[in-house]
Amino acid sequence: MNNKLKERKRRRVVLTSIFCFFIISLSVIFSIGNAFKIREKTKEKKQLITELENLQEEEKILSDDVEKLKNPEYAARYAREKYLYSKNGEKILKID
Repeated sequence: MNNKLKERKRRRVVLTSIFCFFIISLSVIFSIGNAFKIREKTKEKKQLITELENLQEEEKILSDDVEKLKNPEYAARYAREKYLYSKNGEKILKID
């Protein structure tokens, strides 16, 4: 009878150990997977921050251009230079 109790305890300990090992293994596997996902998201975040900064700079430049183009004199000069428009009697020579 004493031998049966020891054997039951031994089985219980072995089964509990196997169960704990299984749970710990799953936890480690999922943790490693999540660590890789976090690393990917961090890289993606850095790329998106860089893209955001570039777009904000471009927005600032375009906003400045819009403000400048509200001035009729600047708009006329810009159109003459950029699109080769001319005033009456004015000739345009394009030099490359």
